[in-house]
Amino acid sequence: MLVLLILHLVAALVAPLLVRWWGPRACYPLALAPAAAAGWALARTPAVRDGGAVVETYPWIRQLGLDLALRLTTLSWLMTLLVGGVGALVLVYSARYFAPGSAGLARFAAVLVAFAGAMLGLVLADDLLLLYVCWELTTIFSYLLIGHSTERRASRWAAAQALTVTTLGGLAMLVGFIMLGDHAGGYRWSEIAAGPLPGGAYLVTAVLLILAGALSKSAVLPFSSWLPVAMAAPTPVSAYLHAAAMVKAGVYLIGLLAPVLAAVGPWRPVVVVAGLATMLAGGWAALRQTDLKLLLAYGTVSQLGLLAVVVGAGTPDAALAGAAMLLAHALFKAALFLVVGIVDHGADTRDLRELSGLGRRAPLLATVAVLAAASMAGLPPLVGFVAKEAVLAAFTDRPWVLAGLVAGTALTVAYSARFVWGAFATRPGVEPTGVGRIAAPMLVPPALLAVLGLVAGPAAGLLDDLFSPYAELFGTVGGHLALWHGLTPALGLSALAVAGGGALFALRGPLAPVLARLHVPVSGNQGYEWVISRFDRLAIEVTSVTQRGSLPQYLGVILLTLTVLPGGAMLATRPWRDRIDAWDNPLQVVVVAVIAVAAVLAVGARRRLTAMLLVGMTGYGSAMLFVLYGAPDLALTQFLVETATIAVFVLVLRRLPERFSARPRRRRWVRRAIGVAAGVVAAGLALTAAAARRAPTISEAFPDLAVTQGYGRNVVNVTLVDIRAWDTMGELAVLVVAATGVASLVFQRSRTEPRPRRPLPSARPHRPGRPVWLRGGVTLHERRRSIVLEVVTRLIFHTVVVFSLFLLFSGHNAPGGGFAGGLVAGLALVVRYLAGGRDELAEAAPVGAGTVLGAGLLVSVGTGAIALLAGGSVLESARVDLWLPLIGEFYLVTSLFFDVGVYLVVVGLVLDILRSLGAEVDRHIEAAGGSGGGLRVDRKGRRT
Repeated sequence: MLVLLILHLVAALVAPLLVRWWGPRACYPLALAPAAAAGWALARTPAVRDGGAVVETYPWIRQLGLDLALRLTTLSWLMTLLVGGVGALVLVYSARYFAPGSAGLARFAAVLVAFAGAMLGLVLADDLLLLYVCWELTTIFSYLLIGHSTERRASRWAAAQALTVTTLGGLAMLVGFIMLGDHAGGYRWSEIAAGPLPGGAYLVTAVLLILAGALSKSAVLPFSSWLPVAMAAPTPVSAYLHAAAMVKAGVYLIGLLAPVLAAVGPWRPVVVVAGLATMLAGGWAALRQTDLKLLLAYGTVSQLGLLAVVVGAGTPDAALAGAAMLLAHALFKAALFLVVGIVDHGADTRDLRELSGLGRRAPLLATVAVLAAASMAGLPPLVGFVAKEAVLAAFTDRPWVLAGLVAGTALTVAYSARFVWGAFATRPGVEPTGVGRIAAPMLVPPALLAVLGLVAGPAAGLLDDLFSPYAELFGTVGGHLALWHGLTPALGLSALAVAGGGALFALRGPLAPVLARLHVPVSGNQGYEWVISRFDRLAIEVTSVTQRGSLPQYLGVILLTLTVLPGGAMLATRPWRDRIDAWDNPLQVVVVAVIAVAAVLAVGARRRLTAMLLVGMTGYGSAMLFVLYGAPDLALTQFLVETATIAVFVLVLRRLPERFSARPRRRRWVRRAIGVAAGVVAAGLALTAAAARRAPTISEAFPDLAVTQGYGRNVVNVTLVDIRAWDTMGELAVLVVAATGVASLVFQRSRTEPRPRRPLPSARPHRPGRPVWLRGGVTLHERRRSIVLEVVTRLIFHTVVVFSLFLLFSGHNAPGGGFAGGLVAGLALVVRYLAGGRDELAEAAPVGAGTVLGAGLLVSVGTGAIALLAGGSVLESARVDLWLPLIGEFYLVTSLFFDVGVYLVVVGLVLDILRSLGAEVDRHIEAAGGSGGGLRVDRKGRRT
């Protein structure tokens, strides 16, 4: 099973390349991935026919007890067949549906295959958290597929609506999964289903949250509005996502959980009432549509309501009927969507008022449509009839539910007839339409699905044998699937539904005014738009009150919240220790006093530069405390970070006034009081955190682990790149995102290309090949240049860079590491910029900051991937013993390469700051007529 998921991933990755080579024909080889899933499921039929299961488990996150647990049972076997088989046919269809050179075809092919893989993982997942991961992947991929035509506003709106509704439902479902797993003691569904499940309000809440996710995914009321709007997607997307795959995910989840949770109080009322309401509302709406695709969309909504009722009823006979209806619906609805695609592709319209005579001009296409529509209407001998009979027979003991099902079935018959009549009938006064020559790859997929629906009807006995193990999970099965049960009440109700539906269709003319008047005052789409507009308005109102453009106001609110809430709770409980040691060394008192004095003076400083230097003193004082506490690695990092921060302040201060704005004395004292209170609370929280530990700290084992598993004596660095490498990986990702977002907001310019070098003006001709020394000397105005600074910078720059590399390579056994080394290299770039300006920076680093950041992240991630491919855990270190002449024997630890990635990310971050806050500011100053940073000199030579 895992191999199938990897196959889909590989196919999705190579899809853009194949499309570039072969165009739409690339869909043919890509169809092999879902076809392999369907073939694999067929091969496992004997294993699941008697109620068995195919199980695969792979370790994933051992600390959380989370595994890649995959399990194939009867219901997931059926869904795998549908996801794989229909997916392969849709890709074959897409090879001729899209014209060569179609915009976004490469993205479409890749995302559709990836969606098929995510859907396959969803139906095979045995762990509820893994199921949720795949669930959200299908949401993301469906968003991309629905919004395929990015230039159309309707597509973008439809994609956003589908994403919003299904994501909110998915988040609710995740909370329900967590509650259920906590209640049951684990997230493996096969284990939860096998054991007793305690009841109570806690379980009821979890069930309601899970149902919210399932119903939203399957477009059951009140979450139905997104599916008809999603018809803005290309027809292959509708045929797959909205007939066989995505919308079936919610129904599948209901069917998966029903054997255990159907007995929980609110399950049946919620599922049955919502399902019946959806079936009736969707069927009635389908009768009012003139667009063939929208007609099928509302019909899909109606039948999803039917499926929710049947699979969620929690009885053996209903479960058996639900499995049959799952199969029937996928076959006829996917076929009908593909037929609509052919009609729209050839006639350039889907409006049934403009179509006429298509049945005569395309008899094969009409035959396929009639077979699929007859199965949708539940006419014998198709599989839709078998499933409908089983559904009606399963609810003979519930009259009110049965009445709703018969009414919904009559509506289904009516809109099925409306579809066939609207697409293929000949209308007087309407010009005959044609579709031209239909390519075999477009006609074969819907024809095959329609024929399968025809063959599966007489083969109902075989389907009964295959689906019975799932129904037996609910108890003893009383009925069975068959094409003919004799003269039964279900047959009479079926005939009544067909007659009622036929009458509705026959009286479509007189009923047209009634259909026009009988509709809800506000449609689901209008309701969604109203809710979104209200939220937008609320956001505007809240923003206008809270976001007033005052940074002190924002900080004051944050610090007051910190002081009142956590501070108040801390004072109420007093969780700190009774005895607190004030210091271990008298020098610590001196350093703390210096920090306190610097902080107080910083608050009262009037000049920004003075305040910045005083704040820097507090940072250097903290570094001294690290030294006194015996943490040289932390002290080195703190010194470097503080120095880099001061450099950033210097760059920012160039664009700010020299002095702070004058504030009333009362306001200054209020701010000082807030600052003091926040400081006291922060100190108290630190003491509280130190006193809260009850178990021995895991860090006590780090020194031994650093030597035995990390192969290094510097515990801090080994912790960063080995023991807690996952944390460092997350921090690297945050740094890259921060650099990409913040720096790009300053100035919108390319961040992957090096800055162009300015040509060198020269008083004498420059001979080619002759080296130019002090190239940065021409970048600044002569009155702002410091030759001594430029010369010294050029002399020490390479030494500082070499020293940064020394820190990088020695950090495993001595103070240093990739972070410290990267900061040293970044400071070298800062000095080059301060000495020679932006062109000097371009000389020192002729590469884009985004390139360096991306390379660093790639190296770090690649190190973890290589360890996994080598048979170890992700980011696991290995020792390699080497020998070199003049050096002798030495060893290399693979985590060094992870540290190289850290080094590159830090250098890229500093370079990004210098480019955005330094070089770009210089360029704008020069464009505005200024001198471009640094000191300005007036006509009399005075510095300003």
